[in-house]
Amino acid sequence: MITQTATPSQATAAKPPLRLFLTLLHLAGVGVLGGIIFTALSGLLSAGLGLLLVAGIGIVLLVGLVYALFAVGWFEVARVSGLYRRPIAPLRWRPRDRPGFSGWIRALGRQAIDGRMWRAIANFAISAVLGWIVLRLAWGLVWSIAICFAPLVGAGTVIGPFGGMGITAPWAPLVGILGIAVCIAGMIGLAALHRVLSLAIVIRAKEAELTERVRTSTAQREGAVRAADVERTRIERDLHDGVQPRLVSVGMTLGLAQQKIDTDPDAAKELITEAHTSTKAAITELRQLARGIHASVLDDRGLDAALSALAGRSHIPVQLDVRMDGRCSREAEAAVYFSIAESLTNAAKHSRASEARVTVRLREGGVLWARVEDNGMGGAQVQPGGGLDGIANRILAAGGTFRLDSPAGGPTSLEVNVPCAS
Repeated sequence: MITQTATPSQATAAKPPLRLFLTLLHLAGVGVLGGIIFTALSGLLSAGLGLLLVAGIGIVLLVGLVYALFAVGWFEVARVSGLYRRPIAPLRWRPRDRPGFSGWIRALGRQAIDGRMWRAIANFAISAVLGWIVLRLAWGLVWSIAICFAPLVGAGTVIGPFGGMGITAPWAPLVGILGIAVCIAGMIGLAALHRVLSLAIVIRAKEAELTERVRTSTAQREGAVRAADVERTRIERDLHDGVQPRLVSVGMTLGLAQQKIDTDPDAAKELITEAHTSTKAAITELRQLARGIHASVLDDRGLDAALSALAGRSHIPVQLDVRMDGRCSREAEAAVYFSIAESLTNAAKHSRASEARVTVRLREGGVLWARVEDNGMGGAQVQPGGGLDGIANRILAAGGTFRLDSPAGGPTSLEVNVPCAS
């Protein structure tokens, strides 16, 4: 016995009457909402332009207009995807390419000219017009059915569905039957037209979506390469500036002890003790360096336990708040862990912070979100090759987003979002 699973397109094709009915319902709903929404958007645009020079009120309204347009576009993409059972990626807000207010402004500007958003809005406008016509045809259908029974109720003359010239009772059944046929045919045609236009306007954006995926994949690959370069440079620096001089010192100390072991055993013993202490310190530095490359507790016990151990080793007090109902992918947890570790290191070394707070949440949609905030002096900036640059590249390589807010005088906050399936 062979079992075959129907694909989404086959499932859709198997129930055309239901799909047609749902399409007409969608058009009727959009026909009602479309006028209201576009009237509100037009009013928001007019008010924003009119108040542009009045204490910045117009700017706030125009910013709100961009968010409102994005909401309309997001709704339209979700509506078409759900109606026709097509796997269309949801419309997403343009991510920031740099931290701070300037990054938000640039993201807002890119969103305002986003072609995929405007295609969705155009499809919503067309659907609103088609929906208005469907509503008129639905009323015409009800009227056509009603006048078929005009002779039975003894009506002499029947007024047309939209006013105008009346129809005498003997001709009413024929006109009603023709009206029923025309209205049904018109609604079916509009439903088919809506499908064609939606596939052409919204789902045709698949090409743009694939292009965006290629661009994102390229950016992630470049971020991974830069993150690896920054990490390699850090390891080389730590080895060259930390462990290597200490091991050289141990070798020199043991050499001196060897020279004095016969003539001055007590001095040689002190030198050996000093070398032993330096060796333990070197081992500790190597262990910390290895932990910076890979935290084994992260694989064994998860992100919560790894962050608890990290907070316990921190040079400044850390308030840890982790709420996760499950595990994410190894790459996602590692990216968030090392971002938090580097942030705490920066807070201890550079910001003169006396405490830090780490918050981690597993949000709906499979997104791992983390925020690190310290009460330091602020002024942190992403410098090429620096620790924050390493964080940004590592998060980008994992397919996530990175936001830094560090005004002069503090506080400094860093937020990262990483998809769990990265």
